[in-house]
Amino acid sequence: MRLMQSRLDLNLLVALDVLLDEGSVTGAAERLHLSSPAMSRTLARIRKALGDPVLVRSGRGMVPTPRALAMRAEVHDLVQRAYTLFSAGDGFSPRTLQGTFTLQAEEGTIAVLAGPLLERMARDAPGVTLRFLGEGPRDTHLLRRASTDLEIGVITAETTDTRLGLLLEDRISSVVRPGHPLAGRKVTLDEWCAAAQLINTRRGRLAGPIDEILAERGRARRITGTVPTVNTALTVVRGTDLLGFAAERLHRPLVERLGLVWVPIPLPMPPLRLSMAWHARYDADPAHAWLRRCVRETIADVAGGNTGG
Repeated sequence: MRLMQSRLDLNLLVALDVLLDEGSVTGAAERLHLSSPAMSRTLARIRKALGDPVLVRSGRGMVPTPRALAMRAEVHDLVQRAYTLFSAGDGFSPRTLQGTFTLQAEEGTIAVLAGPLLERMARDAPGVTLRFLGEGPRDTHLLRRASTDLEIGVITAETTDTRLGLLLEDRISSVVRPGHPLAGRKVTLDEWCAAAQLINTRRGRLAGPIDEILAERGRARRITGTVPTVNTALTVVRGTDLLGFAAERLHRPLVERLGLVWVPIPLPMPPLRLSMAWHARYDADPAHAWLRRCVRETIADVAGGNTGG
């Protein structure tokens, strides 16, 4: 069967994928190691082939058209499948990778994971750039939209199109500054509940699992405020008499760096399970499988081994 030549040069798929991911001609040019004029010419070719503007000016930035948004995940999937197809016959080597991985996590997790993971990339895969995104106030389904390669956090649901891998079993504990009245001694439940507490929650909630456990005992604690991230909470705790919270294994480097003191919660606490999630399209992709292994091993190093996975 004779195939008609497509109006869309298949090589432009890679450029289209990056343009939709970056939302910027300049950003796409940097990732593809092209000049801005060359990237602009490539965008013009894509627009002509698709009969759609793809990206349009909005203020100082650019936003995708409805058609571009609709095809975004499919374009990314096609690029990834092509990469897998052409690399299947070769022995996979991280040193040959070129591109960007996007990871989404709570900022406290990023603070302890980013340094060692970036050092590993620089050593083993110098052509790879890591982009870390913080958590938003609500689920944004970035995995489905192919905007994020890996989500890391306390993830409770695995959908039909996502995969879930346990990284670490941990436990939440409270922390205070050195010299705090509760520091360095065994604390009763009455003392702990009476202490002024600062909780971190991305949605600004004023209650959580700890409060449910307390309610079963007819008790309540003294919550004086909320902040969105662990990093902010620990920084505030360091200079006040507030009691904050952190994961004992995952956030240990942050707590030690700030010189804070652990105060065990005088309650039977359920385990905290840190997981990573990814879209099913990446199950067999060797580069993504390698990324997942790097994250798992880095978390194990940070947490001192014996992780959940």
